[in-house]
Amino acid sequence: MVRGRALARGGRTLLPAGNRRRPVCAWRDRSHSPADRCFCAQALVILNVMFAWLVQAGYLAGNPLSLSRQRARRAKPRVTRYLSPERWLEVKNWIQAMPKETDREREHAVRVRWLFTLLYLGGLRITEVATNTMGSFFCRRDANGVDRWWLEVLGKGDKERLVPATAEMMAELSAYRHQQGLPPLPSPHEDTPLVLPIGQSRKPLTRAALHLIVKQAFSGAAQALRARGDEYTQQADQLELASAHWLRHSAGSNMVDQQVDLRLVRDNLGHASLTTTSQYLHADDDRRHKETDEKHRIDW
Repeated sequence: MVRGRALARGGRTLLPAGNRRRPVCAWRDRSHSPADRCFCAQALVILNVMFAWLVQAGYLAGNPLSLSRQRARRAKPRVTRYLSPERWLEVKNWIQAMPKETDREREHAVRVRWLFTLLYLGGLRITEVATNTMGSFFCRRDANGVDRWWLEVLGKGDKERLVPATAEMMAELSAYRHQQGLPPLPSPHEDTPLVLPIGQSRKPLTRAALHLIVKQAFSGAAQALRARGDEYTQQADQLELASAHWLRHSAGSNMVDQQVDLRLVRDNLGHASLTTTSQYLHADDDRRHKETDEKHRIDW
């Protein structure tokens, strides 16, 4: 705080005169030119050092400037772009009902089912599906002598993580590989892409191609909903907006709702901190709304 006199530089008043008090932060925010900002920054550094010395010497309990230097972080909102269990069931039903009359239709239907399995059970990002291979699957025996499959994923920021390849995932993988004329289980260092193009090509699909497959499936499920009547329009519109990342959010939400330890969900999804994973705590929000509605009333 500065009281009683103005601090001037170059003919410009940086602090108001008189008996008013103004926080240093407000004084800092009034400066606009590069020279002013440089001067203010230097002044704050000097004040910070002085306050730090006073704290160390025992004259102050704390450094008041240390609080002003901490930028307030907005709390991240809950994730809203995810599929409710009802909408997710609609999508799965549509995928299971996909036409399979021709070889191409059968191959496409199995591929869509496998892609959605990876995105949901594995919680993978669509880029991770495009860039990793089936050689990333490996089996390891746990402490109880049980063989467990894992998927080693190279993900965002070139960070590696181990995703549990559940019994369901491995069954879907075997079915997809059978459709492709491959052995049921992948071999170490196999370079087969996680998802293949239709036909004989073994080149990996691009992120854009995978995105298109997912969007087409959501669009098909939305059209099936609309065909039931106008009361399903809003639900169908939501499915039209859904993308591959919604499946990742849906995976996180489902694991949290099923009481999977937040630390395990964090590791499965490759989050840097529990703060990110905590965005999937929808059940807490639902319970909070329910109890507030029931117990916090005005009763006019």
